[in-house]
Amino acid sequence: MTANLLTEITALEAQAAANRFLSEYLPDRFCADDPRLDKAATLWRVPVVLAYPFIGSVGEVGEIEVDASSSEIVSHTAMDQMTASARTVYEQHREAIEAAFSQARDS
Repeated sequence: MTANLLTEITALEAQAAANRFLSEYLPDRFCADDPRLDKAATLWRVPVVLAYPFIGSVGEVGEIEVDASSSEIVSHTAMDQMTASARTVYEQHREAIEAAFSQARDS
């Protein structure tokens, strides 16, 4: 792969590809965060985070690798591993998550 191919897929396109992939396999609380370009591997490393309305991201639960020239998903953290990590992250932030929803409901 040449250096010119690295610029064919932008960070936003890599993030969109990761979000499309997530929407097919996981609930809506999982979303792609800011991609990091790995020039040596010619791919975008896209963190997967657990996020909630009113608070945003509460923690990273995995990663998706997106080919920098084609936007193809090259690899990803196993789905069961991401859901297990999400449960742990949720439990760590449960009070803040519930408080945000309660405050929004009471507004």
